[in-house]
Amino acid sequence: MDEKMLTLEKFEEASEVVKRVTSRTKLVYSDYLSGQTGNKVYLKPENMQFTGAYKVRGAYYAMSTLTPEQREKGVITSSAGNHAQGVAYAASSYGAKAVIVMPTTTPLMKVNRTKSYGAEVVLYGDVYDEAYTKACELAEEHGYTFIHPFNDLTVATGQGTIAMEIFQELPLVDCILVPIGGGGLATGVSTLAKLLNPKIHVIGVEPAGANCMQESLKAGKVVTLENVNTIADGTAVKTPGDKLLPYIQKNLDDIITVADEELIVAFLDMVENHKMIVENSGLLTVAALKHLKMKDKKVVSILSGGNMDIITMSSVVQQGLIFRDRIFTVSVLLPDKPGQLCKVADIVARLNGNVIKLEHNQFVSTNRNAAVELRITMEAFGTEHKNQIMEALEKGGYRPKLIQTLQAIL
Repeated sequence: MDEKMLTLEKFEEASEVVKRVTSRTKLVYSDYLSGQTGNKVYLKPENMQFTGAYKVRGAYYAMSTLTPEQREKGVITSSAGNHAQGVAYAASSYGAKAVIVMPTTTPLMKVNRTKSYGAEVVLYGDVYDEAYTKACELAEEHGYTFIHPFNDLTVATGQGTIAMEIFQELPLVDCILVPIGGGGLATGVSTLAKLLNPKIHVIGVEPAGANCMQESLKAGKVVTLENVNTIADGTAVKTPGDKLLPYIQKNLDDIITVADEELIVAFLDMVENHKMIVENSGLLTVAALKHLKMKDKKVVSILSGGNMDIITMSSVVQQGLIFRDRIFTVSVLLPDKPGQLCKVADIVARLNGNVIKLEHNQFVSTNRNAAVELRITMEAFGTEHKNQIMEALEKGGYRPKLIQTLQAIL
């Protein structure tokens, strides 16, 4: 570990530097999450930054440390998301050229937004690793300075300025929850937090399907996962930063992993209770709140970003409603006789179920006079309401069967 890096002096310097390009994302106290978890929960809404994520902090601080000659030649990075926009915006603030290599699969919205900050975008490769290799080649060819998305101690110092702001606003904070992808944010936040208060708990949160840092801590060395599988694309990293692992080993108290299903429910929590759009990686710390063993503590969840495309957002909302029994599909068998559909509809209506879709299948049985299938997709207020409708259908002489698949519901 290089003891000259990530010092309190460097963090103080970075905190002053990043003020030029960041919004002061003041803590938001959450009555809802506090009631749900038994702790005093505060949110650090980095999704409200101008670029939609915390990444501009590390990118801008890294730009500030470059020589005039380096800035004149330009900077380069590889990213399909928030780091791309952070570097592009930071470079434009210094009047420097920025080249961003993005995979060809990057959504057009992210490509256009990166270009809007004045960056030159190079689309190359199908995955991040191919884009990274290309960026390194271009850096060598043109003399660009490469700004790594996470495995860079200067970048990590810039990300750690979040902890400085948390302590300034909530000096007696007991625990900070921080998302982990490659480890840059967790390194900066945990290192500064421990410098300011050695007794504080800093807990990292990873997707269950991309827990490279957790596995690395278990092994005592950097571990590369064979594959990653998570909807939290911003933290879908196979290999954590080797420069960062020593800091994580020293300063991080624990790592919690959460399943994708928990992120979907957390998205609805944020939209319904705080009217905030938070991307899946930023929701990791919200989902982790229910896994904490502590009670009556002041806990800060860092919401790392809010850049989510509309199609993904729509899918998450639909699945969240299904997971919470706010939308469900039930199948009933009924005789193929006039009036049967009305009887079923009357039962649903009396209990204030809202029908979204009906499917009437006369060919479920070879004897359609004996039975035809009716599938009803409807809205409910939650699990209790859904169960009331199911019981009423049962009492009405129908044998309702839940259809659990997403495809059947949608």
